[in-house]
Amino acid sequence: MPAVDPHYLWALGHGIMLLSAGYIILQTVFFRPTPTKTYKFAYTGALLSYSIVVYKSLGRPQPNALWARRALVDENVQYAILALYWWISKPVNVSILPFATFSLFHCLTFLRTNIIPKLVPAPPPQAAGAQQAPRPPALLENVSRKIQVWVKVNYDVAMRFVAYCEILIALRLVLGVVTFRTSLIAPLFMVHFIRLRYHASPFTRTAVNNITTYVDNFASNKGAAVQNGWNTVKRVIAAWGGSPLFGNATAGAPPAAGPGAQGAAAARR
Repeated sequence: MPAVDPHYLWALGHGIMLLSAGYIILQTVFFRPTPTKTYKFAYTGALLSYSIVVYKSLGRPQPNALWARRALVDENVQYAILALYWWISKPVNVSILPFATFSLFHCLTFLRTNIIPKLVPAPPPQAAGAQQAPRPPALLENVSRKIQVWVKVNYDVAMRFVAYCEILIALRLVLGVVTFRTSLIAPLFMVHFIRLRYHASPFTRTAVNNITTYVDNFASNKGAAVQNGWNTVKRVIAAWGGSPLFGNATAGAPPAAGPGAQGAAAARR
């Protein structure tokens, strides 16, 4: 029996996440309980995809500090760990949004580069003077071009959306702690994840800076007590999150643009 191409397993994982996320979002919109099995199934798909990418990019885990450093600053490892955390934790519906966004772009790209070319093969070479063979209907080719344009135009917008979503998730978890509905570990885990993303992703840095500016403007009109409290919060956050986890591990590397920019390439290797 021939082995299954890891690229197809990678795409299957993203397809599972995307379809499951769509169902969960519908249940949320209609104020229905979280479908726990579907929620876990979604993150099972995410874990499948990210595990393949991590294995392709980093190889087998090695019991040494160098491999661990490389792994901890790899954004696909970070998202794989986050997916595992959501898989074993109490469901938080909004946590699906960043992963579903990545999966949408991956599935569209896989459809354009792997599925449509098989349905519309390239024309065979024609002999000199021979009549050109008829081409299949151009519908799929047009769909492929539209997918390519849509992905290119909307990619940065989607990554900004993901960055704000991740901050929203952290705030949702903090609110859950205040209302005794969420474990204290959850917001700490998510805030640390955002710290890692802040040092790796320009989209996350922009989102954090924009939110900080907004709160600065809001606090400036609320009196000295509010301003002092907000300044204290900023100092604490800056002291804790002001330096990357491993400063030299990513030196000279290009800025990360999100797992959506790397996953497909790694899965095809």
